[in-house]
Amino acid sequence: MKTSSILLIAAALSLIVLFQSAFIVRQTEQSLVVRFGDIKRVIQEPGLKFKVPFIDNVVFFDKRLLEFNAQPQEFITKDRNAEVEERVVIDAFVRYRIVDPVRFYQAVRNEQNLESRLSSIVVANMRKIIASNSLSDLLSERRASIIKQIRDAVNHQATSETVAQFEADTETNLTRRQRQGFGIEVVDVRIMRADLPEEISLATYERMNKNFTKEAQKFRAEGEERALEVRSAAERERTEIIAKAEKESQTIRGEGDGLASKIYADAFNKDPAFFEFYRSMQAYRNALKSSDTTLILSPDSEFLNQMD
Repeated sequence: MKTSSILLIAAALSLIVLFQSAFIVRQTEQSLVVRFGDIKRVIQEPGLKFKVPFIDNVVFFDKRLLEFNAQPQEFITKDRNAEVEERVVIDAFVRYRIVDPVRFYQAVRNEQNLESRLSSIVVANMRKIIASNSLSDLLSERRASIIKQIRDAVNHQATSETVAQFEADTETNLTRRQRQGFGIEVVDVRIMRADLPEEISLATYERMNKNFTKEAQKFRAEGEERALEVRSAAERERTEIIAKAEKESQTIRGEGDGLASKIYADAFNKDPAFFEFYRSMQAYRNALKSSDTTLILSPDSEFLNQMD
């Protein structure tokens, strides 16, 4: 019984030691074996690995492209035409890869510390480069060139100890310069958006609104003036057409009345007695049209000649 207990305890201790000594490095990871703060091994290949149990610690780092967004910052651009400064709010992000886990661990320990320090480097270089360009440059085809300058400057500063050392070094010191940095490679720096500050945006909106309102008033005034001209021309043409039509109608009516009078005269001249009788009948009809008409005439009135 005692021997069995000892064997169980030994087996359990063996399993604990095995679990403490074995670890797995995934395909997307790289790791450091650290013993009392000293780096003992760098493991780049994936698979099952072993360490000294209870003494060694394993720190894992991602081998893939990593990304973080820098906080939106206000920068000053330069208007080349007006030689004035203009503020703009830029939101950028950075993609990087850990290429030297030893230097990365010694310099920043983890990704959170790196992002804090790298963010200040990104902002400083963006402030320097953007200050020498205008807002129109950021919105034009020169944007790619400006972003490349920012990326190269950030990459150089992140892989060297100081900017001064980087500027003083030559290409032959590239390997030493990379060891002095954060152990990373900055793959890309991108500007997601570039906007005017809120107060400038509001002022710009108000200015544009006033300009558009002024233009609209101008167009409306010109339109009303043109409409008045068209209406005046149409009214004048209408008056002329009506006057001409009335003149022509009066002329035609006069000619018709004259022709009718001539026809009547020719017809009545053929029998004057009948004409006189016809005219008398028309006069009687018009005079006695109403049933309550009263006429007071002398017996010898010519009006009563046809009633004899």
